[in-house]
Formats: sequence, structure tokens, C-alpha cells
Amino acid sequence: MSDQCLEGKPLSSFEKLGEFLNVQHSCLKLNLYENPSEEDDKKEFLLFKRLSDIFDEYQEQSYLLDPYLEIMVTPVVNCLRSYAKSSVSNQQRGSQVRVERLSTLLYNYVKCRGYKTIIRFFPHEVADLSIALHFLLLPQGLIQDPTQWTLRYVVLIWLSLICMIPFDLAQFDEVGQDDHTASVIETSIKPFLGKAGLEREGAALLLSRLYMRQDTANRFGPFLKWAQARFENGIVDVFIVLGVLQVICEVVKSGSLGQIQQESARLYALAESIDKHPTFSSNTAIRKYKTKLLSRIAIRSLPSLNIGRRKGRLLANEGNIDRNPVQQNDIEVPHEVESVLEHLFNSLQDKDTVVRWSAAKGVAHISERLPLDFSDQIFETILNLFSIHSIAAASLYDLPAIAESTWHGACLACAEMTRRGLVAQSRLSELIEWLSKALFFDLRKGAHSIGSNVRDAAAYVIWALARSQVPSTLAPFSHNLAQRLTAVALYDREIHIRRAASAAFQEHVGRNNLFPCGIDVLGKTDFYAVSIRRNAFLVAAPQVAQHEEYQTFLLNHVLDVTLRHWDPTMRELGSQSLRSICLGSLDTFGPMAIEKSTRILDSIDVSDLHGGLLALSEIAIAYREIGDHNSWEVQLRKIFRCLAHIPFDVLIGPRNAIVTAAACRLISITVTLPELHPDTTSVPQWRKIVDHGLKHRTLYVQEAGADAMASLRNSSPTIQQSLGILIGAIDYSVYDNALFDAVACLLEIVKCSTLPKPNIEARRNCYAAISRIMSTIGGNIHRYLSIEVVTSLFECLLDGLDDYSTDQRGDVGSWIRVACIQSLTTSIEVLIRNAKEIVAFHNYLPPSLLHSAVCGILKQGVERLDNVRQEAGVCFLRLLHLPLPEVHNATSWQLPGLTLLKELFGSNDSIGWNEASWLFPRAVRLLEVPEYRPSVLLGLVFSLGSKTESTYRPLAASLISYVKLLPVTNKNNGYDLITLVEDLIARAKSNLASNVIVIPVLQTFDILLEGDALTNIFDDPLGSKSLQQLLDMTTKNISRIKSVPRIHECMKITVHLLRFQTIFEACVSKLVDFLGHQFPSIRSNSAEFMFNFLQGTDLGIDTDGVEEILLNTEWTSADNTVITEAVSRIVKSFLSSE
Repeated sequence: MSDQCLEGKPLSSFEKLGEFLNVQHSCLKLNLYENPSEEDDKKEFLLFKRLSDIFDEYQEQSYLLDPYLEIMVTPVVNCLRSYAKSSVSNQQRGSQVRVERLSTLLYNYVKCRGYKTIIRFFPHEVADLSIALHFLLLPQGLIQDPTQWTLRYVVLIWLSLICMIPFDLAQFDEVGQDDHTASVIETSIKPFLGKAGLEREGAALLLSRLYMRQDTANRFGPFLKWAQARFENGIVDVFIVLGVLQVICEVVKSGSLGQIQQESARLYALAESIDKHPTFSSNTAIRKYKTKLLSRIAIRSLPSLNIGRRKGRLLANEGNIDRNPVQQNDIEVPHEVESVLEHLFNSLQDKDTVVRWSAAKGVAHISERLPLDFSDQIFETILNLFSIHSIAAASLYDLPAIAESTWHGACLACAEMTRRGLVAQSRLSELIEWLSKALFFDLRKGAHSIGSNVRDAAAYVIWALARSQVPSTLAPFSHNLAQRLTAVALYDREIHIRRAASAAFQEHVGRNNLFPCGIDVLGKTDFYAVSIRRNAFLVAAPQVAQHEEYQTFLLNHVLDVTLRHWDPTMRELGSQSLRSICLGSLDTFGPMAIEKSTRILDSIDVSDLHGGLLALSEIAIAYREIGDHNSWEVQLRKIFRCLAHIPFDVLIGPRNAIVTAAACRLISITVTLPELHPDTTSVPQWRKIVDHGLKHRTLYVQEAGADAMASLRNSSPTIQQSLGILIGAIDYSVYDNALFDAVACLLEIVKCSTLPKPNIEARRNCYAAISRIMSTIGGNIHRYLSIEVVTSLFECLLDGLDDYSTDQRGDVGSWIRVACIQSLTTSIEVLIRNAKEIVAFHNYLPPSLLHSAVCGILKQGVERLDNVRQEAGVCFLRLLHLPLPEVHNATSWQLPGLTLLKELFGSNDSIGWNEASWLFPRAVRLLEVPEYRPSVLLGLVFSLGSKTESTYRPLAASLISYVKLLPVTNKNNGYDLITLVEDLIARAKSNLASNVIVIPVLQTFDILLEGDALTNIFDDPLGSKSLQQLLDMTTKNISRIKSVPRIHECMKITVHLLRFQTIFEACVSKLVDFLGHQFPSIRSNSAEFMFNFLQGTDLGIDTDGVEEILLNTEWTSADNTVITEAVSRIVKSFLSSE
């Protein structure tokens, strides 16, 4: 179970009624006999999906729909009835998709509120029988399609309602065809019993209603004969067995007593025949229905009670039940009832919960109709189930795994018996003794545990006790129950069990008021307080422990149970909770906790060792928090000595990482000056433990080792990873002499020239350590580090933003970039917030350095990786909202374009920077700020060049839209179209040898040209000059370029530039370089792209001749003469058409 419980907003009413009715009305207006077009189908799908989404939203609080169900359901049902009536009379099928959606809508109502609630709104006139039955039996009707299962289901439950109307089915029979209608219903519905879906449920309901009618009750006997014959032959399908059992269970439950008694022998025989076939007896659902059937037969064979079902506690006679005349007169209990009870006791131990639950309710219902002495014997038998597996077990945790089913079944049966007031006062002591154990039933099985259902059921029993017993009978047990329920409500792993225990506690407080400090404790352990595990452990538990009645019990529970739990998270939270409890009375509970935790260390179980070490660590922290130096040093040495209880080979075992980490943490907390000397230490091998932790391959063990050791030798890559963590963790206000060496070590590792080159994880940890060092020394940075050193650290972080290293894991350089983004942000925050205390602040953080860092972060904020963009966005917003430093001329550190930045990103928008469709329409406007323009433009170009679909499309659309709005020239020093083109060209020209930069720039031009974003530039002389520069750059030395993607992008730009009249002839002359290229793939791709371009673009000239040549020439031909001639013809055709 997650440490946190996430819950939706609680709803108080059906707020979306208006919207729902409007959408539903739109759906019901559709013509069911007309097939929708493709576009209409999509719209209708969205309408019905919206209705389904609203149902899902209210699924857990569906009762909120009850006041409006009539106006919601009736129009849908009437629409279905009209369609059924029309289909029967006109023999029309209608639109499959629309009818299916209509029936699915009705099914959603049933799914949301249950068929018993929704069926009340179905029409049930006498005439409706003919409509529904004939519609169901239409041989060519739409209802026969395999996909229309929802339609069949709603029609079946509609028929089941109609069958309840008190009219004789014979009036529908024609002359000479007696009993025809009933026969048609039965024979046509029986096949549905073999369906695997909900049709079986509807058919079973319909047949049971048919057999319970007075005029058709005589058909139940033949149905049983038919079923028994099929069962005994073993040729029946499992689904048919389920359907038959559902029918029989409904009839036995609600049919007439005479009908059941008449067929009781056959019913028992039918149930027994199931066990003869392993296929049936191994099926969970069949076993459940068999259990339900037997218990209902037994119930109907016993006299009914003359009093109503018990509702809560009976206040008279101290809880004794007056069941006259049943318990006054001797009744003869049929021997079959004893056989049924024996079966139910066995079913209480079934492997499946649904079977156990059904058996528990059956036992309670039968006991309710029996004399008190008989029901008391039944309860005694149930209690004996607890001891079946407990005789050979030394403790609760030594029980076999199979005991879970037995204990769960016994708890469920006890709960059902208790709810009905069937537990005698003399049995309470034994019952509560077993429940006290069941509340903590948690058996480890492999990497997990079993028993949560037992604990939940035990809480259910205790809840039922509060409702069925008077306070005087519960008073002797109240203190014990209060302590145990509180422990479970606070410290159980599962959220539903914590809530169940809290509910049971609340029930006892509200009804009996026997629990000590009940109201106060209930306020601290209510439904919401225990819903989040961390809150229950660390907030609610210490608050409850303030009451003396619960303090010791909770402390012992943590030490005996929680710290030995199989889940490491439970042990960690338990140890923290232990510290909080001990802080209330450390002098009393501290020594006791140390003693018990030490005894845990003698165990051979790794989980126990881990829990014990964590507990000792937290107790040591408690002593540090409230004790004086002399007293807590004594206690710390005492705790440190406990480490010697664990063998050294266990502490460093290859599979004992959590023990190693816990030991290192204990050392880091409890190591004192005497322990540092080999002659005076009580644990001579503690250094080897720390050294092993630092060399460990697991990160959290490395961190624990780093916390325990202040210096390391630089050796293996694994230790290099630990080194960065260690350097960042040291408190340099205490070890200031180590700071210079630490910074030098960091700079050496992060330099790419270091040989052998450190692994990526080591460098990432070192970059992260820089900000931790800055945070540690804070406003005293001028005392510890020179301006040159700080400048070197910032330069190092800025260089890290350009790390694009890759290996088999992908872009691992992104780890470096993220770490640098975080470190830059944290370091700047630390310096600015402490600017008042830092001497020569303007030298430690010059405005230019701040602006360079912001540019670098923004560049990462617009690149292709979602996680890098998100982290860059978070950090940029931190800098955006950072106040100015308290120094002279503080505005120099103000971010350029602050007004625009706040307009774009100042709102607390919940959408993150990782959402490309949200980010890039804003990010492109950053080009308006000259200081950010080069970095942001480069980041955008890299993103466009990545061709990552989720990034590429939103960015391309945003950039095209933005560029189209730019003026060709801007006299107000703003950004304009010509400047953008020149910036891109300059970026490419300065890196002509780097395809990593040139190709993305060319791709950016291709996107802008294809999107007609540069059309306006043609009219300006400077613009024409820029286009000529672009053409010269893209067509220069094409024959010498070896990169096919680069040649391809150059070709696309050259073709796109044909649309500009001033450079048309120059472009045509350059086409020769691509159409006549030495690589056949270049020639072929160029011809294909040019043909598609000419097909979709109007150049103002006749290009039919060019298109014909492009289409008819074999461009991959090895005959150069053919290629040369075709290229020459294309050039001539272009120039002659101009």
C-alpha cells in the first residue's frame, strides 16, 4: 500500500445534472434506424463517452443520483421500448452502433446504481411482455448480434420485471396452445444460462422470477430434473452450472415455502452432485453458489423468527435474546441441517474469500433460527477453528500460510454471529482472546506477507461487538481492546485496516464510552488521520502516546512488531515513530528501548537486524535533541557498542545492503571522539563497515557510508560516486580546513580532461555537491572561498550545461545538465539571499554571471527532453521570483525583460514546462529579449532538429506562428524577420564543420519556408540579400559534403527558395548539384521532393514540362548521360518558362 492515500474531492450533490441531461437528450434524439456518417460517429462517440465519464466520476457516491433517477432513466427506457416495438412490427434492424450505445447507456445506469434500483423505472404494463419477448426472439434482429450483449442484458432484466406482474401468462396463449407463452420464455431463456457475461445474470434472474410465479411454479421441478441430469452426466459447461445455480439460489431465497420443501430432496442431491466433478468443485464461483444454496435450503427448512432482524444492541435482559416461541419449544432440527453446517464449517476454511464470506453469512442465518444452546454449540465450533493450526505453532508468526483462510473464515463467521446477537456473554472472553491475536495476524510469505484480510475481519468483529453487546459485558475487556485497536489503527501497513480499526474504535467510543480517553484519542485517530501512513506513524501515534494508558503498549508494539516487519518502509517509519514517543519521557523509555532493540540484534533475520539498527539510530537522535553533551555522549557510546552484537560478515554481507546502510547511519550518528581511536573503540571494525558502504554498488548505501566518513581515498568508480555525495555532506563550518581540497577534488573530477575519465554518475554527484557546499557555508563564503574559486565553480556548472554525453543508456549527459541547472539555481539563491553578509558580493556573483546562468537554464528549458525542460522551468521560476540582493545598485541583478517574463511565466499555472503545447507558444516570445535570444534560439533549433514528435510539432507550429507576426524590419530595435534569418545563418556559418549545429539550422529554415513564414522577406532589399546568403551557404561545395542528411536539407531549402523571383535563376542553376549528384539516393530524393513541391506550389510559370521530366527519368540509373541530359532539360524548361 502506498505511503499516501490519494482521494478525490468528496461530492455533496449531483452537480452535473444539467450537463448530463443535455448530453443525454442530444443522444436520444438520434435516429436509431439511420447509420451515422464517419464524422457524426466521432461526435456521437464523444457524447456517449462524456456520459460514461460522468458515471465514473460518481461511481463511488452513486446514491447522489437517486433523487434524479426517474427523469434520467425514464427517457432512455422509453427510447429503448419504442425501438423494440418498432423493430417487432417493422422487422427493421436499425443502426448497430447507435443501438449499442443506447443499451450501453442503460447498462451504465445499472452498473452505477444496481439493477434493483434502475429496474423500477422500466415499463411494466401487460402489453410490454409481448414487445420485450418478441424483440428478444427476433431471428434477424440486431439483438442477436454477438456484440450486442448489453442490449440482451437490459431486455432480460426488463422481462424479469414484467414477469413479476400478477397476471396469468395463459391469457397470452392462443386457442389450443395452452402454456405456450411460459414454454417460449423458458426455452428461449435457458440458452442464455451458458453465456459467460452478464446475459447469464439477467437470464438467471428472469427464470427465477418465472419459477416463483404461481401459474408457472410447476415448471421448477422439471427444471431441477433437467439440471440434475446434466450435472450427473458431467457434460455441462461451467457457465451453465453457474447459471443454473443462480436460478436455484434465487428461487430458494424468495420462492414459496411449499415449493422449496417439495423439492428439498432434489435440491440437496443437486448440490451433492457438484462434488462428483473436479471441474465444478475447483471453480470458485460454483463453490460459492453451492454454499449459498445449501445455507438457504437449511434456512427455509427451519421455523422463521417471530421477531424482526436485530438492528443494533438489544438493551433489555442484558443482551439475552428473547426468541419465543423458538427457544421455548423444542423444535426438531432436520438432520440435513447438520450436514449443511458441516459443509459450511469446511467452507469457512475455503481458499477463496467469496466462499468463506458466503459460508459465514449462512452459518449466522441458520444459527439465528436455532435454539440458543444449538447456536452456542455452533459458535463454539467456530472458535475451535482458530486453534486448528495453532496447536503446533510456538507463536502467531509461526503459523502455516494455510491458516490465513481458516482464521479469516472464523473471523467472518464470528462477525456475522456477533451482529445478530448470537454470542453469549460466557464466550466473550475466549472470543476476544482470539481477536487480540487476529488483529496482528501477519505471516511473511516470500517477499510479501499474508493476513491483511484476517486483520480486517477481526476489526469487523470488534465493530460488531460494540453494536450487539451492552457496556457491562464489554467493560472487563475495554482496556485491552482500546490498546490493540489503537495500535492497529496507527501502525498497520494497510490503509483499509487502519481505517477499519479506527471505525471499530469509534463505534465503541460512541456506543459504550468505555475506552480510556476515548473522545480525545478518537480525534487523533479518525478516518483521515490514519489514511496517510506517514501521518499515522509520525503525527497521530506520538499524540496518542501522550496518554499513559496507551504509551507503553504503543512503545512495545513498535519494538516487538513494527521494527520486525517485512516491509523496510514500515521499519523506517516505525523507528521514527519510536523516537517521537521516547521524546515524551526519554529518561524512562530511552533505556528500555535500547535494551529491547539490542535484543533484536541477536536475531538471524536481516529484517530484524535492520529494524534494530534503525531504532538505535533514532534513539540516539532523541538523546542528541534534548540531552546535554555529557549525558548524551554516554548514551551514544552505549548505543555504539550495540553494533558489536552483529557479526561482521553479516554487516557486510553481499545481500545485506539495508543492514550495511543502517549500520553506517548508526555509526554516523553515534560515533564519538573515543571511538575514533583504535585503542579505545568498542567496535574495532567500524571503519571497515564504512569503507564497505562507500564501495557498495547501491546508492543509498553509498550515501549512508558518506554520512559516516569524512574522507575517502579516490579509487574505484563506485567510490568516485560516493565521493561527490560525501564532499557535499561534510559540514565545512566545522571542518573548514578541508574545504579547499574538497573544491579542488570536485573541479578535477568534473573536468572532461581528467584521465581516466570519471563515470557519469560520479560527475553528476560532484556537480550536485557544489550547491550543497554553497548552502553549507552560505553568507560566510568570503571567509572560506576566494573569488577565483567561486568563479571557477560557476564556470564549471555553466560548462556542464553543454554536456550531451551518450552511451548505451541514451542521453546520460542530461543527468549532468539537470544537476548543473539545480546547482546553479541553488548557488545563486544562496548568494543573493546572503548578499548583505558577503564581502565584495558583486565580485562573487557579477550580474553578467547571473545573466549567463539564466541564459543557460532557458536554453535547457526549450530543448527536447521533457524532464530537463521541466527541471529548467522549475529552477527558472525560482530565479524569477527571487528578490534582488540587498546591495548597492541591486537593479543590475534584475533579470532582463522581467515584465515579459512575468507575463509569460509569472502565473501559478499548474501545467509544467514538460508540456510542449503549453511551453513553446510562450518560449518563442523569449526571442524578443536580446540577452536571451542567442541561447533560446539555439535551444529551439536543437529541439526542432531532434524530430521528437511530442516536441517537434508544438514547437514548429509555435515558431511559424511567431515568425509570421514579426515585421520584416523593426526601427525600434525590436526583433524582426531579417534579424532572425541573419542570426540563423550566422549560427550555421560559425559552425560549418559541425553537422550537429548546421543540420538543425537547415531544418529550421526548411520548417519556416514550408510554413510560408518567410514570404514577406522577399519584398525588402535586405531580405533578398539574406535569402541569397542562405542560398549560397546551402549550395556551397555540395559535392564535397559527405553527410547525406545535410545534403538532403540543403536540397529542400534550395527547392523552397524557387518561389522567390529575385533568386529564381540562381536556384535553378544550383539544382544541377542535387539532381546530378554522384549518390543515386540524393538524385532520387531530390527529384521526388521537387516533383511534390511543384505539384503543390504555384510558381507563376508553367512547370508541366519539368514535372514530366522528373516523373519519367530513372534517377537511380548508372548511366550518367541520361542523368546529365535530364538535368539539362529541366534547367532549360525552367528558364524558358520564366
